[in-house]
Parts: sequence; structure tokens; C-alpha cells
Amino acid sequence: MRVLLVGSGGREHALAWKLAQSPSVTDLHAAPGNPGIARLGECHPIRAEDGEGLLGLAGSLGADLVVVGPEAPLVTGVADVLRHAGNSVFGPSAAAARIEGSKSFAKDVMGAAGVATAAQLAVAQPPCVVKADGLAAGKGVFVCRSPPELDAALLAVNALGGGVVVEELLEGPEVSVFAICDGGEAIPLAIAQDFKRAHDGDEGPNTGGMGSYAPVPGLGTAELDDVLETVHRPVLAELQRRGSPFVGLLYAGLILTPEGPRVLEFNCRFGDPETQSVLPLLDGDLAELLTAAAVGELHGVKVGCRTGAAVTVVLATDGYPTQSDRGSTITGCDEAEAGGALVFHAGTALRGERLVTNGGRVLSVTGLGEAIAGARDAAYAGAARIEFEGAWSRGDIALAAAADRIFTLRG
Repeated sequence: MRVLLVGSGGREHALAWKLAQSPSVTDLHAAPGNPGIARLGECHPIRAEDGEGLLGLAGSLGADLVVVGPEAPLVTGVADVLRHAGNSVFGPSAAAARIEGSKSFAKDVMGAAGVATAAQLAVAQPPCVVKADGLAAGKGVFVCRSPPELDAALLAVNALGGGVVVEELLEGPEVSVFAICDGGEAIPLAIAQDFKRAHDGDEGPNTGGMGSYAPVPGLGTAELDDVLETVHRPVLAELQRRGSPFVGLLYAGLILTPEGPRVLEFNCRFGDPETQSVLPLLDGDLAELLTAAAVGELHGVKVGCRTGAAVTVVLATDGYPTQSDRGSTITGCDEAEAGGALVFHAGTALRGERLVTNGGRVLSVTGLGEAIAGARDAAYAGAARIEFEGAWSRGDIALAAAADRIFTLRG
């Protein structure tokens, strides 16, 4: 099987890493890819948003499966361009990807499907949550507990352009639930938790994600089945009823309130950095799983989950999320991998044979262990071996979970 992977971030590197292990994959290609992905397959200088360029590349390669990683090309219809030409594509149509591309559309779908979510407010007043209606790279959500915070949030969201959605402020831990979907069927992956705020203690601005871990203590098979029955499958049925079946990864961001789980958002693709923690726990052939979804044949497919845990720590550049860095030398990746960690590239580039920074979130370092505590130690040990100018990370990724803090779907 020839696979073309679209994207260039840490999520795509993790997908490439898992796809490269699939016995069914004979050739792995990426567009545009990154230096880490280039060690696993051939990278091509075509942007993820260039549908016609990707169409030509898929044709020249004779690709059997195209996997679209990032949300932006999905929302703009890259999967449609590829699928209409006869390619097998893992990734939703533009119509289905609106579940992420428009918060107001997602609210409408959830209302029609009877899915519990945060109430939308007609008037913006604290406490509340202000969200950009469209895509904002994980940085378009503002928790407002005071009038000054609300004023700042409205200014920031309006500066992004597009609409504004205001919701009630819900309190509780958040988790990410991934499901592989073929339009009707859904197969869940391990529940994960990510860390969106920049600094320890969930302080500071929202980011694209500073770390993650899986599985989440206390949330097992029964709880996962409950989420699929009450969240994913009703949404899939509603999208299918509207003539836009969802084929790809449907990601529900949940908050666990005393009254039960509520959906905060839907994403139309694998999350980053949750993917870096979830895929190492997947037991099975990822290429065959994604292919089955792409061709609408998930019924009867079984997916296993390995025992143990995974913790991912993101290494970012000084000033992230408002600033990024390009050109600083990165060292220690080989040493981290030799010590047992997985190192996934995100904001990196090659200058000659020198690995350098090329963005804000530079690398994701994933540690594995029999339990979360051991996986956390392995992740931080690996991250400590990597150096570049201004490198930093949160110090509390999975700290509470490592102490066996148990989550429940209902208080």
C-alpha cells in the first residue's frame, strides 16, 4: 500500500511513525512533511492547502490512501478535491469539517442531535467563555471571569475576523475522545487529556497544546462506550441526515462536570499533542484501520489498546505562543531517542545537516511506561536531553494523573 500523508506537524510525524510500522505499507510519502517524517518516508514540497498540487502528487505516486492531518485544508475542501478524483481519503469533506470550522454550526448540529454541551449566551457578561467561530489554531478560546478579561477577549476574537460565540463557563477536568469514523460507524481510541494553557497550573494564554497523556485514570471501556453512544454516534447520524457524512477522525473535547460530560468543541482531525500519546498505545495496523474508514467498511473492525501509558511533553521556543523562532540549532534528539523516548518533530527544519527551530512548538517528547508516573519520568528525561536557544516546557504535564487522581463521567 502506498500512503500519502498531508501535513508537517508533530501530529503528522506521529501518524507517519505509526503508519511506517504497518505491514501493509510499502511506500510512505508526505507533503510537505518535516525532518522527522523524512526519516520514515519521502517528503514532497507541496503545501497542505494546495489541493490541486496534492491531487497531482497522489496521481503520480499511485497512492492507495491519502491521510489529511491538519484542520485548515480539511475545512477548505482538500479532501473533496482528492476524493472526487477517485482517491481513497481519510479526512472529512468540507461540509462535514464544518463541525470544527464553525463553532455555531457545531452548536446547531449538537442541538439537533441532542448532545449535551455548554449553553450559548445571548449576552456576553462574565463569567463566560468567548470563542472565535472559525479556526484559530487552538488560540481562539478565552475564559472571562471579569469585565477586563471579557473586553480583552472580545477585542482579540474580533481581530481574528469572523463570528463570535459566547458560552456559559463550565468547571471541571477536560478530556479528548477520538473516534475513527466511516460516515456511520465509529471506533474509539484511548481517551487522552491535553494541556492547553502555556504555564504550570493551567495559567497563561491558550496554546496549540503543551503536552498530553493517555489513558485517563478512571475512564475505561464502559465510559468510552457511553461517550460514543451519547456524543459521537448522534452527531454522525445528524451529519449523515444532512447529507454530509463524516469520514475521518471525529474528536470530541469534553468537560466533566458534576452533572455529567458536556461537549466543549468538536475537531475534525487527530488532536495535537494528544495523537503523540494515543498512537503509541494503539495495537494494530493503522493503515488498514484508516483505509477501512475511508472506504466505508469499519463494521466489524476491531482495534486493540496496549497496556501501559504514554506522556507527551512539548518543547517550545521562547515567547510562544505569541512568538516563534527560526534558525536556532537543536541538539540532543538522538540522545533522547537512545534513552527510550519518542521524539516527534513539529517546528523544525534542516539547514544543510543541521537541525534548527522553525516555529513555536518545536518538538514533542513522548515517554512510555507501565503507568503514568513512569511514562512521565521517561518523557521529562528525554526532554531534558534536548537543547535549543530559549527552549522551555510546562513542568506539570500529567502530574495529577501520575498521583492516581481518578476522573469520573459523573460526580
